[in-house]
Formats: sequence, C-alpha cells, structure tokens
Amino acid sequence: MPELKRTLTPLMLWGLGVGYVISGMYFGWNLGLEKGGTLGLAIATFFIIIMYVTFTFSYTELACAIPKAGGGFDYATRALGKDWGFIAGMAQNIEFIFAPPAIAFAIGAYFNLFFPQIPILAIAIAAYAIFTALNIYEVKAAATFELVITIFAVGELLLFAGITLPHFEMKNLKQNAFPNGWAGVFAAIPAAVWFFLAIEGVANVAEEAINPRRTMLLGFGSAILTLVILCVLTFTSSIGVAGWEAIVYKSPGVTSDSPLPLALGHIVNSDNILYHLLITVGLFGLVASFHGIILAAGRSSFEFGRVKFAPSFLGKIHPKFRTPSNALLVNMGIGIVTLLTGKTLEIIVISVFGALTLYIISMIAMLRLRKTEPELERPFRVPMYPLFPITALIIAAVSFVAMTIYNKQLAVVYFLLLGITYGSFKLFKSKEGK
Repeated sequence: MPELKRTLTPLMLWGLGVGYVISGMYFGWNLGLEKGGTLGLAIATFFIIIMYVTFTFSYTELACAIPKAGGGFDYATRALGKDWGFIAGMAQNIEFIFAPPAIAFAIGAYFNLFFPQIPILAIAIAAYAIFTALNIYEVKAAATFELVITIFAVGELLLFAGITLPHFEMKNLKQNAFPNGWAGVFAAIPAAVWFFLAIEGVANVAEEAINPRRTMLLGFGSAILTLVILCVLTFTSSIGVAGWEAIVYKSPGVTSDSPLPLALGHIVNSDNILYHLLITVGLFGLVASFHGIILAAGRSSFEFGRVKFAPSFLGKIHPKFRTPSNALLVNMGIGIVTLLTGKTLEIIVISVFGALTLYIISMIAMLRLRKTEPELERPFRVPMYPLFPITALIIAAVSFVAMTIYNKQLAVVYFLLLGITYGSFKLFKSKEGK
C-alpha cells in the first residue's frame, strides 16, 4: 500500500490547524448576527466552542492511536464497519471539497477590490490551480507556506483587536441583542460552526507527521486554544465598535460578509493605512484556509481511493513528489464546477452538514473503540472520559437537527449527495464481490 512521506513538525501542524480555520474569523460568521443578534450568535458560539474543544481532544485520541490519512473515515471503518466508514468518509469529503469554493470566491472578491478589471471568478479559478500545484509539489513546502501566511493572518487579527478594543462600548453589545429569541440561536448555528470548521483536518496529515503521537497532541491542542482566543477577541472587538448591524449591513438591507473592514470603517477612514493593511493582510487569512483545506481534502480523497471505496486511481501517489496528486486534481475539478454555481452561502451550509455528520460518527466510533478494543495503544487519552466525547456528540447532534429544520432544501441536497454516493458504493462493492 502506498505511503506518504513523514515531514511535519508540531509547529507545522499548529500552522495547518489554525490555517484551515482562520478564514472563518475574516468572513461569513457575521451573517449569523442577522439571524440571532449579538446574544443569539454568542449563545450558539458558546456551545459550538464547547463542542469543538471536547471534540478536538477526543479526536486527538483517535488520531494518535490510528494515524491514517483518512481521519474520521479510518476511525469509523475500524469501529463501526465499512458502511459507516463510507458515510463518515463521504461526509468528510463533502465538508473539505465544498468549503474551498466558498473561500475561493471570497479571495476573488478581495483581489477584485484592487484589480477590478479581473473578474472574481477568474481569480478564484486561478487560486485553485496555483494552490493545487503547490500541494502536488511537496507537503513540507505546502505546510511551510501555510505556517507563514497563518502567522501573518493571526497577527492581523491581533492588530485589529488592538485598534478596535479602545473604542469598545458595552452598550453596543446590548443593542438589539436578541431580535429573534431562541429561534435565532438555532438559526445562527452554521455561522458559529464556520468559526471553527475544518480544525479536524489536522488528523488527515497524521500519516505525514514526524512522531505522530506526540506531534498530533501538540499541534491539535495549541491550534484549538489559539482559535478560541481569536474567536472571542474578533467577536467582541468588532461588534463593540458600533453594534452588530454595523458589521452585517454595508448599506440598508444589503448584507456584507466582510465584518472587519466594516468595523474598522467606524474608527478610521477608508484611505487610512490601517484600513488598507487589514484588507491586504485579510487576504492571507482566506488563502491560509483555502490552501490548508485543499491539503486536507487531498488526503481524505486519497485514502478513499487507497482502500477502494472510490475509484482506485484516487489512491495513487505521484512517483516523484510522493503526494496524492490525482486526488488533488479531481477535488480541484469538483471545486471549480461548484464555484460556477455562485451559491456561496448554500455551499457553506452543505459543508457544515458534512462536518457535523463526521463529528457525530467519529464520537460514536471513539466510544465504540474504547469498548471493543480496550487494548489498543492510545498514547494520548482524552481527559474526563466519557464526558468529552458524549458532550461533543450531543451538541453536534442537536446542531445537525436544528440546521435541518432551518435549511430544509439544502438538507435534502446533502442527503441526496450522501444517498447517491452510498448507493454507488454498495453497487460497486457487490459487483466486486461476484
């Protein structure tokens, strides 16, 4: 069976973990304010933070015990069998393949501010080609690039907080804080998840980590801590300047998915160097997540092909670069087709459906493995077992049900995607068995 090259350090894993997620701080999350207001999104985010902290430590136990490129797919297959393994893997593929088109569109929109003569779609497609090529070239080069731009993106968020917090006023947090009541809390869940979506992608490079058992714990743990701090800082500092409406509506009735420039616009003029710095460096946050999730998606699809749950050519490694080039190219093709739909918000919601499905199945798999394989070597054990995995499981399940209620049509699309691919998988396997 083809093996990937081990080159990743704990610092690189921190860069990947934070990089996968950090675009969620720069765009998209503020649209949850329209649904829930400050308090509604804050309550949703509070529970989603609890879910991600408990999930991350539980997932780290699995990643250290079973360091495979498939992540949740490999854990579910081992614990629950091939059918549930397929569903977990397909959900993971949907999450990782559908998130990049939304981010690519945001990258195109950012670049278009500086180069309006170049169409947004052309920039987004060019970004796909460039970062897919970098991922094919070498994982160490890809991870080093990710680390550098992630440090820039984190620094920019800290700078933003430093500029806005002196202008923070508590009355702005209280202003129209709970416009839709508890219904708004549930409706805001996708935006809260978007803050942290794809952190679990760190597990997909466990096979390429130096000393994965130690490296995974350090990389995962430091990444989630960094992200929780950035989430709280970004949320409070941006809303505290002029209230939540000021970072949702760029003009009456017209929403914007760029909350940080809107907040900064209440403090400095649009021609101020700090304003331009935020927009320029904000691009690093988008690129970090886009590039990082492409990397994780390649590993997820590669593992699917390697175990023949998908066409086997996806499981081939490039003979020279030792990277999953076929999987990366196929994912790029699907991403570009998805981009052409222009439905960025809908794409985000479908990606979140995939993530929550993966979290639910992974936590069931972890609880099951503790019973069926107590002798399995676990270099890291989740603290306060079984409280952590059960907490993550309950919050993920409630979130999934709430999202289904508030996004019925997209839920149908998601279940169709899962159903059609699962049916194809069963048909393929039955023919293979004859």
